[in-house]
Amino acid sequence: MWAIPASLFLIAFFHRVAPGVLAKELMRAFDATGTLIGLLSGAYFYAYAGFMIPGGVLIDAYGVRRVVAAGGAVMGLGTLAMAAATATPLLFTGRVLVGAGATVTFVGVLKIASVWFAASRFGTLAALSAAVGIAGSLVATAPLAWLADLVGWRGAFVITGVATLVASGLCGWLVRDRPGATGTGPERRDGRLPAAMTGMLQVLRNRDTWPPFLTFFFLYSAMGNLFLWSVPYLRDVYGLTTTRAAAYASAASLALLAAAPLTGWLSDRVLRRRKAPYTMLTASLAALWALFVITLGSLPLWAVFVLFFGMGTFSAAFVLTWPIGREVNPPHLAGVAVAVVNLGGFLGAALTQAPLGALLDARWAGAIDAGARTYPVDAYQMAFAACGGFVLLSALLSLLLRETHGVNVFGREAAR
Repeated sequence: MWAIPASLFLIAFFHRVAPGVLAKELMRAFDATGTLIGLLSGAYFYAYAGFMIPGGVLIDAYGVRRVVAAGGAVMGLGTLAMAAATATPLLFTGRVLVGAGATVTFVGVLKIASVWFAASRFGTLAALSAAVGIAGSLVATAPLAWLADLVGWRGAFVITGVATLVASGLCGWLVRDRPGATGTGPERRDGRLPAAMTGMLQVLRNRDTWPPFLTFFFLYSAMGNLFLWSVPYLRDVYGLTTTRAAAYASAASLALLAAAPLTGWLSDRVLRRRKAPYTMLTASLAALWALFVITLGSLPLWAVFVLFFGMGTFSAAFVLTWPIGREVNPPHLAGVAVAVVNLGGFLGAALTQAPLGALLDARWAGAIDAGARTYPVDAYQMAFAACGGFVLLSALLSLLLRETHGVNVFGREAAR
């Protein structure tokens, strides 16, 4: 029940990274500029953010089986459209379809986790789901590059699109919205879209929804910008090739791959807390960001790798956002509740990357290498200091989180 929707989420996360790996091939095929490639990559995120809350509403109204299977089909068809594109309009249309279809995958995975597993295991399942996504981003690096070398970028997208459609078909065939379901009805027998819309308003009006939303907004703002600017930083300041810079920058993702499920498991089974570990991890992460900014450009590369690994480890606090969002809202609104708090992180990454790029441009001294701007240390120091500020805000906002102890507390008197 969990593995099939999770496989579709892996593919959805794969698409977030794929345009960067295939950038040169796409530039050659469409005579594209770097700006066009950037717009193509961003089209996924615009569609994803725009459909995130509606996707949660649809899942609560019609069930995971139907909605995630349909989303997977849209994602697969979008991938095939990109493979067939001979001009940019179809390429962009395919990319938007991929982003729109991908929107429902993660919320669907967490909805299944909330219905098919004990409440005490939800944090662990949420963290494992996040790790699946991180694995998808790793698949979209060297394995995708190897596949594109073997069959071409169009062939790689065809294979990905077909695999997506197969997973979508399996979701519609085998997945059930709840134990005992026949697969012929919605997740709730009285599930209707108007009722789900009312549920969305209930989640938005719940004051306990907004602390995890805002905490995740600022935490993921820093994470997203680290993933975006760490490779250019290592290239510009340490003189590394892109390949070597990516290898060092991967430390954060590798750490997250292990730390995300571990954080969820510890929260569920050992600590039985949500708020306390969130605050401790984000506070520790803020300290590491401060150390990173203070020592920027002066550390040996092995120490940079260790620092990135530590930052990735403490960033695993973000996996606690989803169980908190679910546990402070009505159980039958798990889909839209998770979608709302998840939107906070996505908006954070989307809305802060361009301003931080502007900060770098403000300190650019005019240096260009192979047609690309090269930024000095002080430019990165200013941009990364802003990221450190984001994490500090996240740690402070985490103090407003409601402690749930891993159980649903909606309607109970809060111990403030």
